[in-house]
Formats: sequence, C-alpha cells, structure tokens
Amino acid sequence: MKFGTGQSVRRTEDIRFVTGHGQYTDDLHFPNETQVVFARSPHAHAKIKSIDTTAAKSAPGVVAVLTIAELEAAGAKPMVTKTPVKARDGSFPKGVAKNFLAKDQVTFVGEAVAMVVAETLAQARDAAEMIEIDYETLDAVGTLDAAPKGAQIWPEVPGNECLDWADGKEDETAAAFAKAAYTASVDMVQNRIVVNSMETRNAIGVHDKAGDGFTLYSGNQGSGGLRANIAGCLGIPPEKLRVVSSDVGGGFGMKAGFYPEQGAVLIASKITGRPARWSADRTEAFLADHHGRDMLTRAEGAFDKDGKILALRFTGTANLGGYLSGFAPFIPTLAGSRIFGGVYRVPSFFTHIKCYFSNTAPINAYRGAGRPEAAYYMERLMDVAAKKIGIDRVEIRRRNLIKPDELPYKNWWGVSFDSGDYPRLLEEGLKRANQAGFAERRKQSEERGKKRGFGIAYYVEITAAAGSEPARVQFTDNGGIELLVGTQSNGQGHETAFAQVVAEKLGVPFEAITVKQGDSDWVNGGGTGGSRSLNMSGGALLGASDEVIKKGKTAAGQVMQAGGKDVTFDVVEGIGRFTVAGEERSMTVQELAVTLKRDKLPGFEMGLDSGATFQGAASTFPNGCHICEVEVDKDTGKIDIVSYRVLDDFGRVINPMLVAGQVHGGVVQGLGQAVMENCVYDPETGQALTASFTDYAMPRASDMPDIDFAYEEIPCKTHAMGAKGCGEAGTVGALPALMSAVCDAINVDHLDMPATPERVWRAMRAVA
Repeated sequence: MKFGTGQSVRRTEDIRFVTGHGQYTDDLHFPNETQVVFARSPHAHAKIKSIDTTAAKSAPGVVAVLTIAELEAAGAKPMVTKTPVKARDGSFPKGVAKNFLAKDQVTFVGEAVAMVVAETLAQARDAAEMIEIDYETLDAVGTLDAAPKGAQIWPEVPGNECLDWADGKEDETAAAFAKAAYTASVDMVQNRIVVNSMETRNAIGVHDKAGDGFTLYSGNQGSGGLRANIAGCLGIPPEKLRVVSSDVGGGFGMKAGFYPEQGAVLIASKITGRPARWSADRTEAFLADHHGRDMLTRAEGAFDKDGKILALRFTGTANLGGYLSGFAPFIPTLAGSRIFGGVYRVPSFFTHIKCYFSNTAPINAYRGAGRPEAAYYMERLMDVAAKKIGIDRVEIRRRNLIKPDELPYKNWWGVSFDSGDYPRLLEEGLKRANQAGFAERRKQSEERGKKRGFGIAYYVEITAAAGSEPARVQFTDNGGIELLVGTQSNGQGHETAFAQVVAEKLGVPFEAITVKQGDSDWVNGGGTGGSRSLNMSGGALLGASDEVIKKGKTAAGQVMQAGGKDVTFDVVEGIGRFTVAGEERSMTVQELAVTLKRDKLPGFEMGLDSGATFQGAASTFPNGCHICEVEVDKDTGKIDIVSYRVLDDFGRVINPMLVAGQVHGGVVQGLGQAVMENCVYDPETGQALTASFTDYAMPRASDMPDIDFAYEEIPCKTHAMGAKGCGEAGTVGALPALMSAVCDAINVDHLDMPATPERVWRAMRAVA
C-alpha cells in the first residue's frame, strides 16, 4: 500500500509549517485580551517580608496587579504533586506544594512572586519593575553535593532529603562482590540541562462568566492530563475547564508537567473579566522552566575471572530543585532502574538513591527521563571494567549480552525482554563502523597531530505500557476520516504516522484522513511522553478501527440487503470493502460511512463512528548499537565528532523517514549534553550562571557529524503492531557512545560530561 505502514511517507503537517500556516499559541488572539508579565525573584532563597504593588497599580495601562493573596481569594489552590515512588520505609516523598505565585518564601531564582495584567506587553513589563518586594535573604543551596548539609529549605524536610529509595537485593549483591575475581567502579556526573524548546512556554486564560468555566490555550504534551491537574488547582470539576494545544514547538518532557503560569492566567482572566495571555521570554525559560538530569552516581560491578557479571550496585544522589515536580522522584529511581544493567545477564543487583531539594529550578523529565542515565551508568562501567580486567571493551560486552535463545529474559527487576538479537546487532554495528580499520585511522589522525578515539555503547530503552489511552475514528458527511487522539505531537510527525496506521487497517485513502489532537473537548488521554504515543494511541486507533469494521459488517448487511448472509471485510490493493459472502455486492468503507450519515439508518445514527481505549499491559524494549569516533586536538582539547553510526532495533517500523528524524534529533540532544550543554548555579548564592545563550552552549549543525542510521525489524511480541518506541532512543545511546570515544582517545578511565575543550585539555595534561 503506497501510504501504508513501512513506507517513508512525507509528513503531511509540514505543508502548513513551511508555508507559515502553523497554529501555535502565540498565533491565537482574542478580543479585549490583556498581556501578563511576572515579577520574579532575584534571590535563590529568601523570605518574602512584604509586597507593595501601589506604584505598579497606578502605572499606565495596568488592569490588575496580583499576588498569591488575590489568587487564593479567587479560588487558587496549591499544586499538589502525586508520585507512585515510595521510600525505603514505605513513605511517599516529602515536599511542599507549589503555589501559582510564591507565598512566604522563594526557593529559586526566577520563581514568580507577583503578576501584572496590562493592555500591552511593554506596559506590563514597566509596571512589573515597579513592584517593591522586601526580601530577607537566606543561605542558599546551589548544588546537589551541598544539599545534605546545606541550609534547610523546607521545615518539613530535614536535611533537604525528599526521598531515600532503594531496590534490589543488598545482601546478595554484597556477597557477590565479596567473592568476585574483579571489581570495578566509576563515579559519574549527569550534568544539568536546560531544555530550550524552540517555542517557549505560554498560556492564554479565558474565563466564561456566564458558565463559570475556563479555557486554557497552552503548548503542552497532553491536554487531558493538564486539564485534570489545573482543574484540581482551581477547585473546579474537570468538565469546567477546556484545554487546547494546537501546534507545539518542542516539548522533550519539559512541557509534560503543569506550571504555575497556566493556572495564574486563568485566575487573572476571572478577576479582570478579560482574556489574559503570557509567553515566556528566553531568560524566563532558562530560569523557570523545569530542567533535566543533575545526578551524582557511583556504578560498581563485580565480575568473575572471565569478565562475566556477578553483581552490580548503583548508588547516588539526585537534585530535585526547589519544588517537587510531577516526575522528579520517578526519574532517578523507577524510570531508569527497571533497566539498570541493560541487556546483559545480571544475577544480582542493588541500587540506592537519595533525592534532595536545592535552591535551583525544579527538575522534571528530559528526553529519555532516566533511561539515558541508566545506559550511561552501565556502558561507562563496562568500559572501565574491561580496562580493569584487561580484556577488550567489545569482548566484555560479548560475554555478557543476553542471547536470542534466552528470550524472553526476565531481568533483576522483573522486566521481561521479549524480543531482540543483541549479539547480532553488536557485531553488525561493528562491521558497519569498520572497527577492523580503526587502527589505521588512528595512525592517520596521529600523523595530523590528533588523538583518535573509538566509542561503543549498547543501549536498551523501556517504553509504552503506562496507563490507558483512548481514541476515536469518525467520519464526515463527505467520507473524510477524523482520528481523535489524546497524545500530542511536539514535532514527531504523529499526524502522518497515525494516518498511515488507519489507512492500512481500514483501506481508506491516506489523504482523506485528518488527525485531531490537543483539545480536551475531543478526547482526554495520557499525553505524549516516554515514547508511548505510537503504541498507546496507535493501539487505541487499531481498536477503534476494529469497532468500525465490526459495526460496518452489520450495517453493510442491512444497506446491501444481504438477507442474513455473512458480510466480510477485506483490504485488497489498499481498498477496504464490505462484501456479501458468495456474491459480488460490496461497498467501500467510505461509501458505507456516507450512506449511513445520509440515510440515518436506525441503530446506526452515529454511522461508523467508533472509539476504543487501549490498556497498556507490557512495555517494549528498543535497543541498539551506537558507535562514535572522535578526533581530539592535542593542543586545545577541542573534540571533532568524525563518525557516528547507529544500528537500532525498533521492531516494526511504521515510517522509516520519521524514525530516522527522531533518531537524528535524539542523538544531537545527547551529543549536545555530552560535549557542551551545562547548566551551572553558584554553589553559595544559587544564582544561575548560565541563564542565556551567551553562557549556555547549544549544539549547531557545524558541531554535529553526519549520522549514519540503519535499523533491523525484530517485532516485539507484546503489541499488535510489533512496534517499539523510537523517540528517545537516540539520546539514550548517544551519551555513553560519545564519552567512550573521548576517554579512549585521551586514554583516561572516565571523564565527566560535558567534555569541553578545557576539561579534555586538563585531562590530557594529567595523564601526560
């Protein structure tokens, strides 16, 4: 089928994007709307003694100046965060609920304290500077390592310890280490990342006085979940709030959470009786967006005399920032721990992680959210262990990789790897990278005054299976097909991929399909995150399509007067037809849908329109081999990524072009973190030292290599489509592959990210 699954169909949504017809939140405008600017804290940790808004209220164009007192009087409630993670003693993480605006104290630079609602943006900005806030500054905790013994941020959280979490078999693991022929360990930093989506966060609040309901327009990763969270903060039933998110210019996990500004503009609209709009400037994004990563981890391995793993132990700490966000305690614990150990045989495992608050921006999900960390820990440990034992880095992997005849294989956590051929992909990846010719390439680099390194990583991801996801397939009067989904595209190409799945399933024209997403009035789902969209929404669309077929057989029998004969459904040469058994009478899906809409057949007043909910039951496990080569300048430490190859197993691939794009983007984000991106706070003051692109480096095209991407299709056995998620896999494999290459080039056991020229130069001098 021309536009069916497996075809590299060009993204239909790109037509409107490249012609300037995309509809982002800033493209929306409403009569009599106002502009909102937030007054934000210049201090990382301080008590709020008083707020004087007198001058600001009298400034030109100002409609209102609001603090938490006014918002609470209008119904605002704290933002309560729920998490499934529990501490070692069975308790839930400690924390204090965030308010729409700071109350009594601030805990990070950039926290919103007051808001101005004005006629124009310039007037709002001017008035915000007139707000006089009297702060009593307090000692700040600017880094993770200072958190345990630093100034206490919340009275309810002694030692700033939010969560003390552990999993695995501690005694069994210790016993394995005691009898090991070799042990190896490596201490690692997961550097903090600012997400920096192309479209900054935004929100437009509209209050309907007549019905006392609200509409929120805001770029996010799922309108359904956002509606539930914000409605709870407003103290209203979810059906009183509509959330709309059209096109979104990047999310990467950062826009999966809910933010104070989204609720604040709704309350502002209620108070003023006018729509209230806010859009973050880039400085606000640096300061107040949820950040990613920021962990300190020690990975330890116990090995027998042949280099086979006996046990692993991962311990460390994680920074949660000034408040507890939705995913923060999940990321360093359950999100990654389920695949700690990768696709290697690990008889015994123990992990112990402590999570702390600090006077920095809150931490939340960032592309991969726990899985890039897990792969980084494991693959860096394998490199260090190989050197300690005295065997080749590839050979240690060969000896420990799970073999196809061992599948399904249940890992230490209980996760069951259902499909794959890890040894074959490793060997094929090495062959594609011409590992055999590396020695000659290294020699040539040396002749040019460069150090050359070969890096390898075998990663595994865990995707899908979270919760349930609804979807609908409905037909227009002229035979068009609308797909209503609860996940939200942030640039992944959902409109194209979902249309391909349904076009093939129902045998309807690809060009007749429209995907509708991002409106809580249509369907409420779990949103996009964790590479779950294709499996979850795709599964729901397959279920809804099955209902269309089931309903269509009965309806077609009546329309074609089958007289009790069976009606079959088949897709032949890309066209889906209902056919009376034993006869030539048939109708296409579209013909039947139009007939039912026109004739209002009793019992089929809704035509063929159908919905279904997909219940996630089992995860999928994308995996693959990343191989990177770098050259390092001996005099400056500058790194050039001269070769990058990826061989992935994504199961059944729906659209190879979309998959390649996702892998390329993920790899670039991983390489960006590995060589240049780094969010830094002053340890003593908590001031953000990298709050602009002047100080925070972002990867450019000239920094990145050509990415040679290939894939194997080894269908998963836990989903009807056989597909494994791909959206985050590039990032998961990139971090360890690049750092493996750098460490090999300069002959060190380990170097922390980001591998900036200065760090590399110093490391080379230390071993010279």
